[in-house]
Amino acid sequence: MRKKKEKAKTALAVPQTLPQDTGTWTFDGGLDDVPQARVYYALRESVPVLDAAIGKLVRLTGGFSVQCADKAAQRVLDRFARSVPVSGNQVGLSAFISSYFEALLTCGTAVGEIVTDADDEAAALYIPPLSSVSLRRAKNGLDVDILHVDSDGVARAAKEPELLLLSVLTPTPGALYGKSLLQGLPFVSGILMRIFRTIGANWERIGNVRFAVSYKPTSDTLDRTLAKERAQQIAEQWSAAMRDSGGAVKDFVSVGDMSIRVIGADNQVLDSDVPVRQILEQIIAKTGLPPFLLGFSWSSTERMSTQQADLLTSELEAYRRILTPVIEKICHTVLARRGLDQPLDVYWDDITLQDQVELARAELYAAQARTLAAKDGGEE
Repeated sequence: MRKKKEKAKTALAVPQTLPQDTGTWTFDGGLDDVPQARVYYALRESVPVLDAAIGKLVRLTGGFSVQCADKAAQRVLDRFARSVPVSGNQVGLSAFISSYFEALLTCGTAVGEIVTDADDEAAALYIPPLSSVSLRRAKNGLDVDILHVDSDGVARAAKEPELLLLSVLTPTPGALYGKSLLQGLPFVSGILMRIFRTIGANWERIGNVRFAVSYKPTSDTLDRTLAKERAQQIAEQWSAAMRDSGGAVKDFVSVGDMSIRVIGADNQVLDSDVPVRQILEQIIAKTGLPPFLLGFSWSSTERMSTQQADLLTSELEAYRRILTPVIEKICHTVLARRGLDQPLDVYWDDITLQDQVELARAELYAAQARTLAAKDGGEE
């Protein structure tokens, strides 16, 4: 069977929002309107539970599929969703939406770009750093213009603004930028990190035991005269006894009135369980996730109730409503650039948060109900 010749790859256009000073897309802050954005990324690195919470929200939002009635358009969408390059290091439309959604949760504002090739067709997706873009209210007072910030700090209008994507999370009325999911947590997390640093310092002092060796000379004249020399000998012998000798035990023998005590043994270490838990409760409440999903077993019988599942499902549905227009715009652009302007629909995977046992039991009850209904119908 003769294989079809693959279409030669054409060169991609340079993204309009590509930083001109560096070729990378690592976020480095720099916007006056979102001064906390860089803090939020540092916060995710410092508090692992926040990073885990955002990752779980991205995964719990689930996958999606794009359906189009036209078969030719459907083949184009399937190929694009499966193999489109994303920012040069990922592949697939799902990978782009995951990274885009993660930036949206972290910064409250997410910007994306559809990159075209030499044939003016959509061929790649790109997520720029927020430091390379700026938002400006359009002249009509409703739309938002996405400007490219060059290396000199000058904001310039994009040549093809229709290829740019923008999403904001719960913006303040009249504001251009959204609110991060982590807003309000830097102060609380700062207290948590201060407690952790204090615990580390205490363990460094107390865990690495230090001794205070005291020698008290007697009232004898000779003993008082040689007190300095004897103190030096005791110090040398004590250092030799405490020195690591490959696991061998060394004894320290001395005469006279001596006392040996551990430095800091009388100090009371503060109990950190209660304050740490109180702070973690505030942090986890902000994420909207049940504690046990993040590895916290604060109750021996803790599990996700029906009410918790419904609340979390509503949160995920709200996130999907923000992401769906982005997916639709990307797919419409892909088809339009190929001359296939067809209607399409985005279908998200079902959210299943209940226990598998409960789901199996519900299916069993439904099957039994259908069986009884069939029997009743046969008897009649």
